[in-house]
Amino acid sequence: MDNWDEIKTAYQVARCGTVSGAAEFLGVHHATVIRHIDALEGRLGVKLFQRHARGYTATEAGEDLFRVAQATSDQFSQLAGRIKGRGTDVSGELVVTSLVSLAARMAPLLAEFQKQHPDVILRYLTGERLFRLEYGEAHVAIRAGSAPDQPDNVVQPFVTQRMGLYASRAYVAEHGAPTSVDDYAKHRFVGYDNDDSRAPFNRWLREKFPQAVLTFRSSDVRALEQAVIAGAGIGFVPVLEAQHNDALVEVFPQQENWSAPLWLVTHVDLHRTNKVQTFLSFLKEHSQAWDV
Repeated sequence: MDNWDEIKTAYQVARCGTVSGAAEFLGVHHATVIRHIDALEGRLGVKLFQRHARGYTATEAGEDLFRVAQATSDQFSQLAGRIKGRGTDVSGELVVTSLVSLAARMAPLLAEFQKQHPDVILRYLTGERLFRLEYGEAHVAIRAGSAPDQPDNVVQPFVTQRMGLYASRAYVAEHGAPTSVDDYAKHRFVGYDNDDSRAPFNRWLREKFPQAVLTFRSSDVRALEQAVIAGAGIGFVPVLEAQHNDALVEVFPQQENWSAPLWLVTHVDLHRTNKVQTFLSFLKEHSQAWDV
């Protein structure tokens, strides 16, 4: 198959359902669209469309071809996204992804980076899904847990996400503070609404206490932190955030196995670009106080 233009044209006809729609999308004359389809069907020796009064409908062979064409088109788009990050200037789109629990720290830092580099368009993506660097979905990822092992990624140690068990002063005034692990069963806890969470502090909580003590649950770490502040119960909060909130008190000494290392991850194709290197240097410099 040596003519991508014909495949691209046929794919747009399948997507739009009409020759005129495809012609408008591609910016060509409708006769060009028909010529491409006829040539491609002749070369393959099979009908790719059923023609009818309302337009064109893909045959089974056409559907098969267009699935491959769509995947190829997506890969070209992703490649273009990676290529755009290879310039020598610090400008254009910079896509950064991290755990949502880091948003309160990352947003001000990203805003400061943009002040220093006003030609940068920042996209900050958070959530449970791992954005795929190899497909150009992000330039820099901050990930937790075991070191990522994808072969085409450059992985650097970043900081440690330290967690502590906290309660609000209002909660302690009403319920008291636990004095030992055995005392925890008498208290109310705020916890993650997902038994499959791999976070070490969540695993510790599930192992130590029955689910009945988790009286406030959520899948959103920001909601959990706010619930602890509001007095719903005892819960895990990042130490750095808790230290800046006078409403919280630590109710149990920190344990090393509650913490998890964070990693800076970039794709090998983009790692040495000026934009990515500039951001990584900025991030490392401005996050030194995170590792408390």
